[in-house]
Amino acid sequence: MEKLKGFTCIAEPSVKHSDGQRQEKETATDDASSKICEQGSSMWPPLDFAKSGGRSAELSPPSDSGVPSRRSKSIYTPLEQQVIQLKQQHRDVLLAVECGYKYRFFGEDAEIAAKELNIICHLDHNFMTCSIPTHRLFVHVRRLVSHGHKVGVVKQTETSAIKASGANRNNLFTRQLSALYTKSTLVGEDVNPVCRLGDVEEGGSGDVVLDPPDSFLLCISENWDKLKKQLTVGLVAVQPSTGDVLLDCFPDGQSRSELEGRVLKINPVEILVPSDLSEQTHRLLQSVLALFAVYSRSLSSVASFESPVICCLGPLIRYLQEFSLERVLMSESSFRRLSCELDGMILSAATLRNLEILNNQTDGGVRGSLLWVLDHTRTPFGRRLIRKWVSQPLTDPQSISQRQDAVQEILESDSLTLISIRSLMSHLPDLERGICSIYHKKSSTQEFYLISCSLSRLGLELQALLPAIQSQINSALLRGLLLDTPDLLAPAHSFLKVLNEKAAKSGNKTELFSDLSGFPVLQERTEQIQTVLNEIQDHRKEIRMKLKAPALDYTTVSGQEFLIEVKNSLSSTVPPDWVKISCTKAVSRYHSPFLVERYKKLLQLREQLLLDCQREWTNFLEQFGEHYHTMKRAISHLATMDCLFSLAEVAKQGDYCRPEVCQSQPQIIIREGRHPAIDLLMGEHNQYVANHTELQGDGRRTMIITGPNMGGKSSYIRQVALICIMAQMGSYVPASEAQLGVLDGIYTRMGASDNIYKGRSTFMEELTEASEIISRATERSLVILDELGRGTSTHDGIAIAYATLEYFIRDVKALTLFVTHYPPLCELERVYPQQVTNYHMSFLLNEPDKMKTVSYSVLCDCCSAEVQPEFITFLYQLTEGAAGRSYGLNVARLADIPDSILHSAARKSRELESMVNTRSRSSLLNDIKTFHREGRDAHEQVIQDFEIYLMRLEKLEFSTL
Repeated sequence: MEKLKGFTCIAEPSVKHSDGQRQEKETATDDASSKICEQGSSMWPPLDFAKSGGRSAELSPPSDSGVPSRRSKSIYTPLEQQVIQLKQQHRDVLLAVECGYKYRFFGEDAEIAAKELNIICHLDHNFMTCSIPTHRLFVHVRRLVSHGHKVGVVKQTETSAIKASGANRNNLFTRQLSALYTKSTLVGEDVNPVCRLGDVEEGGSGDVVLDPPDSFLLCISENWDKLKKQLTVGLVAVQPSTGDVLLDCFPDGQSRSELEGRVLKINPVEILVPSDLSEQTHRLLQSVLALFAVYSRSLSSVASFESPVICCLGPLIRYLQEFSLERVLMSESSFRRLSCELDGMILSAATLRNLEILNNQTDGGVRGSLLWVLDHTRTPFGRRLIRKWVSQPLTDPQSISQRQDAVQEILESDSLTLISIRSLMSHLPDLERGICSIYHKKSSTQEFYLISCSLSRLGLELQALLPAIQSQINSALLRGLLLDTPDLLAPAHSFLKVLNEKAAKSGNKTELFSDLSGFPVLQERTEQIQTVLNEIQDHRKEIRMKLKAPALDYTTVSGQEFLIEVKNSLSSTVPPDWVKISCTKAVSRYHSPFLVERYKKLLQLREQLLLDCQREWTNFLEQFGEHYHTMKRAISHLATMDCLFSLAEVAKQGDYCRPEVCQSQPQIIIREGRHPAIDLLMGEHNQYVANHTELQGDGRRTMIITGPNMGGKSSYIRQVALICIMAQMGSYVPASEAQLGVLDGIYTRMGASDNIYKGRSTFMEELTEASEIISRATERSLVILDELGRGTSTHDGIAIAYATLEYFIRDVKALTLFVTHYPPLCELERVYPQQVTNYHMSFLLNEPDKMKTVSYSVLCDCCSAEVQPEFITFLYQLTEGAAGRSYGLNVARLADIPDSILHSAARKSRELESMVNTRSRSSLLNDIKTFHREGRDAHEQVIQDFEIYLMRLEKLEFSTL
């Protein structure tokens, strides 16, 4: 039968016994008496980046042929009715319902959970169901969340002893939703018992899904100014698990490149977007993240923020209120501006991708990226910080120098103090997420003890090292961090002293506080419990006298306390008003009327104590939370230390140098530079070929690089950019010497691929990227253009490449690396001899009867009867001069193209080359020189140059190039 969608709510109530259980009663089907509740949607459903098609779960009868599709007058158990009501309130949530020692899923929730968790799902009364043990809740919730589901934990809100004394003692236990979890909101005792997660990191429980390094929830809004025709984008990103809040407001263009760059840097796991989101932004999010969701409301004005930012705060606060995590948005000190222009070097989205700064382009993993090279951190919070450093290098020479000084001292010092400090970083829990869990008042006693104990230990050990730090450490940055941290960690000591270690580690809140003088409610409740215990103990005298057993004592069996055990042969001595609790063949166990009454009172007091302890525990966490921002600052210091030690590890890799970075004229001078990732991947036995680079803002600032396919051109230009990024991070670089003028940004246009999600062809994609670079680059920027114009094989490609490159040389004056296979572009060296130099990646050309090293001339051999395709040996050495051919047939040979095709292609290549050469290759240069002699405005638009060059190219018929 087709599965019934939505909720089935039957008007006729169940027939109940006194124990609250269901009494079965078969009834006839009556469609009129059934009520179908249509499935709703959450007001703020999150966009899950990891899972497509994240449909909301529904509660419905099982898809079993023996179950009718509609039921009326069918009897639902009280528990099923309760679950139906909960599901009506939380329709987009998988509900895990506490039932004794298990958590159960019902209906379609059960079917989804069973599939994701690989557990058995079965029919129980009216709904399919599956269950997990309570002590494994955190494992299974994390697994469901990792698959893109929103999970709710429903707990019993009544305790058995208190309930038994109330008026509703015969009714079902009341249950309420106690917590909600998604990828960005995995904060709380149920999903983050740190003691267990610590075991995972040691390899103890491989089935636990750990948190990603960053778990940001991002909200985006847009504002279109009709008069200025300008789009302004606002965003707020919050990481509830660490308390980090990023906000930004910026203008953006048609391609949404500014937004894309920020999304890649933030790397969110969930996103909230407006229902009126523009198509361009919608397409961007689809291309990056593959899913989207909607919202429709916002908060009232917040005077200090821009309007688009305010429009993001409202939905975020409302969404986080579902999870009781909105507190991180209530403190102005949590907010941090993301704007690249204010904080560091601009790395566009294309640059982050093309240079493989955060992820490789092969499988999207970290291995092979710049982050992989630089990340030797030992702490989770250090790992998060190094990612920020890599994606946002510094532009202040003094800050760069301070980091370099710290790295150099760590690298060269033989101080035992630094070794001790480095060892402190090992085996630490995630302190940043730990204090944030406490701040949200969602911390378990185990987590609190582990975090506060670690903070206290760090504070005390750093305090003991203060004299050595003051006398042995010279770096101003290191001294400032280390001298400031102990005082910031001081509050942790007093909170730790209040706790009973054994009780905290075991999660026993009734004995958690070692001194109850500061907790009068707990002290009074404890005294009441002790009074009842004393009365029960005093009652033994009366029992011994009645049974004439002077040595008799209470016994405990299966958790039942204060049992009076009597041999069955002496049962006649037992008073008739005693209550038999249990028995065996040899003995029977009883409670006297006094014990029945006092034991009931004792259980009530104990359960009331649990409730009192929970309230006091929440208040205790609230008090610790008052020191949250102080603690967060201390952990930020520790993270910075971890990153500095990490960069020192990088510098130890050999043949790395400390670059000279200054605010002088833009320049890049690198001696024997190497690609950091390739150099590391190749290892010592396959040494990477080092190359020199020299670009001067007031001199030769443009390099035109040619050479054979697969000759190493792209790797070379990437290494130059990566060395610049490393230098402005404060890191040592893979070179023998490096001198850099501070760059304000690195812009790249590399590769040839379309963008289906954005609706762009290959040529459109590369021209859009080139247009953005033209509008944003300055004379202090590094611009990398790799094979611009290859998106089309017509004259247009050569013309737009020529015109664009000349515009950068003449007008932008940025430091430029231009890789091309178009020989006409090399003529720009003659037009601008002071600014442009031609280079190529050298190689060996192997021919049947000879081998020669190729420099920079167009090779033209006499045609023979049988033309052989060339065979190239790559030397990967940058050499001055232009290479006239690309030797694509050599790549075809390496790709195992059949010989017959290769020979045919070789003949055709020679024919076309000969034809072009007979057309007087110099005529193009003469036309260009004439064009420049005519004189024109130096600031003409690139498109005008493009049209002029296009006409000349069409006349010369360079279609074969």
